Amino acid sequence: MNIADTYTGHVEPGGDAARRTLDALTITKLSVGPMDNNAYLLVCRAENEALLIDAANDPERISDLIGHGPDRPALRTVVTTHQHQDHWQALGAVAGANGSNTAAHPLDASPLPVPPDFLVEHGDTLRVGQVTLEVIHLRGHTPGSIALLYRDPGGHPHLFTGDSLFPGGVGKTSSPEDFTSLLDDVSARIFDELPDETWFYPGHGDDSTLGAERPKLAEWRSRGW
Repeated sequence: MNIADTYTGHVEPGGDAARRTLDALTITKLSVGPMDNNAYLLVCRAENEALLIDAANDPERISDLIGHGPDRPALRTVVTTHQHQDHWQALGAVAGANGSNTAAHPLDASPLPVPPDFLVEHGDTLRVGQVTLEVIHLRGHTPGSIALLYRDPGGHPHLFTGDSLFPGGVGKTSSPEDFTSLLDDVSARIFDELPDETWFYPGHGDDSTLGAERPKLAEWRSRGW
């Protein structure tokens, strides 16, 4: 698989992966499946251990992303951001092939094809090598949707939002109450807590920053989606 080292936040469906290299961590983004799902491979540079966010589809392409040689990272954990089927089509194959643990929020665990080895709640942490990721529960897109936050000590925060936050709005909800719940959580647990420089990585499509989206929060609430 070709991996571009110039990271813009955009990848083409079925195309090349794109890698961002931080001091302690590499982040590689790949679009998989017919719904342009993003899968993110995080690798601790010190220990060559990896964590995958959303084994959404195309297990062969995800396997190629991880690599096949002796220097490939050890995939210790696969995290599913939420229960929707397009985000876990490759979960069993990828976790099984790599002997990986799986993790999800308890409220979204039952629909998954593989029972999670770890159930994570708001405020918990996950490790990838020497790197710590914080779990943020965002209620509304699904009951157990989560985001993962990496606070890079040498730069700005990096936030993996699943389908709870996109450029241009929060994720789809099925009722006004769910929309209010999701926007309230996104506002209080993300925008009120993190700086504008925070780069976020959604479950589909292009990345953005909190600073680019913050001025639109009132508009999102008034339009109701």
